[in-house]
Amino acid sequence: MVRKAAVPTASNGSYLQGQPNGRLPSLDSGQPAQEQKVVLKKKVTLLRGISIIIGTIIGAGIFISPKGILKNTGSVGMSLTVWTVCGILSLFGALCYAELGTCIKKSGGHYTYILEAFGPLPAFVRVWVELLIIRPAATAVISLAFGRYILEPFFMQCEIPELAIKLITAVGITLVMVLNSTSVSWSARIQIFLTFCKLVAILIIIVPGVIQLIKGETRHFKNAFAGNDASVMGLPLAFYSGMYAYSGWFYLNFVTEEVENPEKNIPLAICISMIIVTVGYVLTNVAYFTTISAGELLLSKAVAVTFAERLMGNFSLAVPVFVALSCFGSMNGGIFAVSRMFFVASREGHLPEILSMIHVRKHTPLPAVIVLHPLTMIMLFNGDLYSLLNFLSFARWLFIGLVVAGLIYLRYKRPDMPRPFKVPLFIPALFSFTCLFMVALSLYSDPVNTGIGFAITLTGVPAYYLFIVWDKKPKWFRKLLETCQKDILLNCCYLSVCNFSDKLTFRV
Repeated sequence: MVRKAAVPTASNGSYLQGQPNGRLPSLDSGQPAQEQKVVLKKKVTLLRGISIIIGTIIGAGIFISPKGILKNTGSVGMSLTVWTVCGILSLFGALCYAELGTCIKKSGGHYTYILEAFGPLPAFVRVWVELLIIRPAATAVISLAFGRYILEPFFMQCEIPELAIKLITAVGITLVMVLNSTSVSWSARIQIFLTFCKLVAILIIIVPGVIQLIKGETRHFKNAFAGNDASVMGLPLAFYSGMYAYSGWFYLNFVTEEVENPEKNIPLAICISMIIVTVGYVLTNVAYFTTISAGELLLSKAVAVTFAERLMGNFSLAVPVFVALSCFGSMNGGIFAVSRMFFVASREGHLPEILSMIHVRKHTPLPAVIVLHPLTMIMLFNGDLYSLLNFLSFARWLFIGLVVAGLIYLRYKRPDMPRPFKVPLFIPALFSFTCLFMVALSLYSDPVNTGIGFAITLTGVPAYYLFIVWDKKPKWFRKLLETCQKDILLNCCYLSVCNFSDKLTFRV
């Protein structure tokens, strides 16, 4: 790599770099700067780990529109089968990440594992696409759902103005950024609370559904596999929708360095979370079909609201509030986890070094969090969000498949690596094949959008050689990069609202 080694130096400011050699001098003892570290602390317990996984998997989809699977399977029975199989396949993928998380004890998730297995270029491409497009667009989309449903009770008789949705969405995004910049503990506590709200919301649907079954409301399950036959293309697309609904099981691996006892807690958190989510998703869909027919579900814009209006009367007004809280939890968990990917990528020299700095007193990777704020706002007010996600949805599964294939590769490349948790080899083989099959499917079914997404992803290759490999950059180019970093630092300073006597260290 071309970047020079990190050298800890103190100057005015309020952050300290996140490298192991980042030091903070004691202000009252005259201690040398080299005797203390500022690092991300291990504050993610088993319960907090479970809340991160469940809180990011369960977003708005299960409450709003689970019809993608039903549309492509053609029958109630087949749709429930796909929900179950997708849960099992997601568990397989999560178990592969559990092995990687216990043998590679570094934060960063996909980026770190690709870097360990295949080297810097594919790892840089992964973090490049995540930073510029995927994460800002994904955050903006889930935030828009939050804005719409938090305003729903106030606009029952009319359409919600789009500007109002975007303004309340911008407030929600900013609140999440401030929360993740202020305290790891508070962010984790709120995530636990929001995860509890999500599970309560699911129970509000499941319990009346079970009561309906007890009453004998099973007419929609008769001849459950009868209906439109799933087409050759429809069934794979149904699996694609199902796997997307379960995505989020990998986020705990983004914060591995902050997990207490990762050898034990990462596998436990993953297994517990995936069992809860899979059972919850399947039972929620069963509950829907006790009251709503397949045809009505396909016509509904928000299935949970339709279900609640039929069974709960005025209490159905609470459903949009729970959906909004569910979206807020997904926003919070996603920002909390992905900011660690940027932090680690900066620490490895693949992103501006300022992103590897840690706030001295709050022990949060503040610059890595804040860098997402302007990009997300641009996406929110100017971007064609859904097109961007369609362009790049294949990239997620391409790199996840690459990570799991890397697990198999590491078994042979580094057989002596300690593996406290080890999965049978057929699990990563099956899951990586599933991911690559979905990528091939997207290329076949939607070659235009997938091709555009592929082209966007490939921009990471020249960017790697321009920003990382090219060492003899002209002075004006270096000055431009330094100016961008200073802008990020100023935003961090404004957000922290701290006194300006804290210390900074820069890499040189």
